Amino acid sequence: MKYEAVIFDLDGVICHTDKYHFQAWKALADKLGIYFDETINNRLRGVSRMESLEIILERYDGTLTQEEKVRCAEEKNDLYKELLKQMSPADLSPEVKETLDTLRARDVKLAIGSSSKNARFILGQIGLGDYFDAISDGNNITNSKPDPEVFVKAAEFLGIPAGKCLVVEDAEAGIQAAAAGGMDSAAMGDAVRYHIATYDMDSFTDLQNIVA
Repeated sequence: MKYEAVIFDLDGVICHTDKYHFQAWKALADKLGIYFDETINNRLRGVSRMESLEIILERYDGTLTQEEKVRCAEEKNDLYKELLKQMSPADLSPEVKETLDTLRARDVKLAIGSSSKNARFILGQIGLGDYFDAISDGNNITNSKPDPEVFVKAAEFLGIPAGKCLVVEDAEAGIQAAAAGGMDSAAMGDAVRYHIATYDMDSFTDLQNIVA
């Protein structure tokens, strides 16, 4: 088998929490009197919380101290986590669960590589709390994608060489991170249009053929 492990980005791949991110950032932007829309929100995909805040503050008239920025980011995250409580196993699509189960049945190791600090909470909400063999997330990394750290650490946690790992991503920065970490990648969603991944997928179930 070409790949011994598959490392998945979480948001936009295993499940979708975009709308909750948008609602939380919008609430913060409104409070600060900053214009915020879906186009700006798209720039935040795969980007760390503090970097996302800096993007939003590009339209801010005043200046914030570092302490105030940290407080704003925490406020956004508190609201986001409150919204995440609405998630349930119904937010896990049958094709994702079926594909994960198929890969696991073939003895392929499965991991999460996400810049989110809420990855474990989200996985618990959708019924995958103890499902993955390893989780590398925003709590154990210092560099966001396109830096490969989150995927490199996931491979280390699994004990599998980078060259035997396949990364599944929906963001350009994630595909770049996989390449920088010496890993092949499979693109889905928005990432497909860049044609920089090893594979472009039409659906999640395509993984069953890629990891054959």
